[in-house]
Amino acid sequence: MRQVELIGLSGVPLIDTGDDLPAVLAQAVRQSGLSLQDGDVLAVTSKIVSKAEGRWADLNTIVPDAHARQVAQECGKDPREVALILSESSSISRLRRGLLITEHRLGFVSANAGIDHSNTRPGEQWRLLLPENPDASARLLRERLSAEFGARIAVVICDSHGRPFRLGTIGVAIGSAGLPALWDLRGRPDLFGTALQVTEVGFADEIAAAAGLVLGQADEAIPAVILRGLSFPVDEHACAADLIRPREMDLYR
Repeated sequence: MRQVELIGLSGVPLIDTGDDLPAVLAQAVRQSGLSLQDGDVLAVTSKIVSKAEGRWADLNTIVPDAHARQVAQECGKDPREVALILSESSSISRLRRGLLITEHRLGFVSANAGIDHSNTRPGEQWRLLLPENPDASARLLRERLSAEFGARIAVVICDSHGRPFRLGTIGVAIGSAGLPALWDLRGRPDLFGTALQVTEVGFADEIAAAAGLVLGQADEAIPAVILRGLSFPVDEHACAADLIRPREMDLYR
């Protein structure tokens, strides 16, 4: 019987701009009496990656243009915040009072372009943007931590997204390295020997959702989780961007 273990890393200090995140995480692993092993997946929140990369924005420095002011009037948000959201977005998906959902420049659709205000910095003016290139950030973490522990690991960078047809947020992967983010199982036999025809698994999203049970959403103070016991092929080229549905395959937009 296969067993998968989720190990939350507590004791990670508050991260700020310029911190060496791989070194901080390596120290947290060791302080927990652990070591990373071949096949481990390290899931980390996008928030600590963004903080280390200095992805801060000060609303007091933003001057909204006419378009941002118009959108702000329609949704009832601060025009400065709307301008920031639009700067991170390629288009608006849905707009109504109190709600602004956009297609992020990285391709996924989320509220407020994933810009965060909770658990970031004291002060109402600060906002935290998502990492500039989450897949590149995941590759760097994987390279550094694999070398540090002499183990072949994978990394998933997680964020919380809502879903258009279901209530509640869920963990999704916005960056990954070392595993098949989109795992193509077509052609494999099912229990009765019939070849699978359409099965492609959002493997990195499944990992992010599982890690979210430990990472939490409020004051849990666990920004990283080790998932141990998973079985998957190592993939040196796959990334979370593989999960973005091409526009020509989108039946809803």
